Amino acid sequence: MNPSPNAEPKGSVLLVDDIPENLRLLTDILTQQGYQVRSVTSGAMALRTAVAKPPDAILLDIKMPDMDGYQVCESLKANETTRDIPVIFISALDDLLDKVEAFQVGGVDYITKPFQVEEVVARLESQLTIQRQKQQLQQEVLIRRETEEILYQSRALLSSILNSSLDGIAAMQAVRDVGGTIGDFRCLVVNPVVAKMLGKTREELIGNLALRRLVQQIDPGLFQKFVDVVETGETLESDLAYSTSEGDRWYHYIAVKLGDGFAVTVRDITSRKQIELALQAANEKLEVLANLDGLTQVANRRRWDVCLEQEWRRCAREQQSLSLLLCDVDYFKRYNDAYGHQAGDDCLRQIAGAIAQAAKRPADLVARYGGEEFAVLLPNTTADGAAQIAALIQAAVHDLAIAHCQSDISDRVTLSIGLATLIPHPDGSPETLLTEADGALYQAKQQGRNQTVQAIASAVR
Repeated sequence: MNPSPNAEPKGSVLLVDDIPENLRLLTDILTQQGYQVRSVTSGAMALRTAVAKPPDAILLDIKMPDMDGYQVCESLKANETTRDIPVIFISALDDLLDKVEAFQVGGVDYITKPFQVEEVVARLESQLTIQRQKQQLQQEVLIRRETEEILYQSRALLSSILNSSLDGIAAMQAVRDVGGTIGDFRCLVVNPVVAKMLGKTREELIGNLALRRLVQQIDPGLFQKFVDVVETGETLESDLAYSTSEGDRWYHYIAVKLGDGFAVTVRDITSRKQIELALQAANEKLEVLANLDGLTQVANRRRWDVCLEQEWRRCAREQQSLSLLLCDVDYFKRYNDAYGHQAGDDCLRQIAGAIAQAAKRPADLVARYGGEEFAVLLPNTTADGAAQIAALIQAAVHDLAIAHCQSDISDRVTLSIGLATLIPHPDGSPETLLTEADGALYQAKQQGRNQTVQAIASAVR
């Protein structure tokens, strides 16, 4: 969806790539998503532009003629004006060492070309959210420090500060027994905010020994923490969840030693906590969406590549069999031509659901591999076990009874499946397994489609 022409930009982004076609593609994508985009074709131009008008984020290519992306990032991080700008590398370099170096020079993320639009947008929005949170928290820390300074101002200003402060402020004096042990605290100073939080009036609190009993209702361990502040001199800073008559609230408090007692400031951070929790949930949702195929809601190619590599290494380490199914919808182009692309999309969604129902063990992974092709990863599964799952998939798709008037082999939609099984070698590559499965899929098509063919090399049973 294109943003409204009058909508406020989500943020400003600087694109750095020496290939104009890449810049045009990314500019179109991000502009449609509501970002204000500037683009340059060299590292030197990027540095000048970023210093002159710092963007909210930078998408940076690595391989460029005058300065490579690593050098540009190091220069940005060395400049006080640009050091806090998040840099996301976006490059065709897919080697692990390239990615490690990108993070070592100060990059916050790394996207491999060719990229998916959803991935770029999700990663960019995640980094901008983190940046905004960081700025917000820095501002709040500054405000808290200013509040602490106020505590040490003259007593003449104390009454005015206490009564006007939006934060809770109190000062307590230790009351010790004959052995010197702190048994309670006497309230010396308390402002209306703290009194309201404790459900008391200021008159009921000031001069009384009530802290031990009152904080016991809030947090049984809080009294001892205040004792430790007095005895050790160490500042206590933490968040506290507290149920009041108005509902659950969150408070942030700082307690510092003051004579033979302590002073404490309390701030209601309920709104901030609610925002943080909402942002956390949104980020988790974005992470899930970044790993799903938008049409079929099974894993996408990015998630597939990561899981295949992980399972290959694990099975190689444990010397367990790893099976893979490549599933291709027979005559799908004809289906699209006959029934339309909307029906084609619905067909793919139904087939993805059927495959996922058949391969539903916790470790199994179903992914859209491309177009009308699906891939199924079956860890710790022999060739016989994989063949059984392939049969379940064939049956499930058959039971969908999706009509296909243009198929040469059936009156309904069918699948051709290539099956491969290996015990991975530690020095091998998962491409071996993919190649075997792809060859088996080719044979299945050559032999008439609507069948499963097992690769000859799949000797693990």
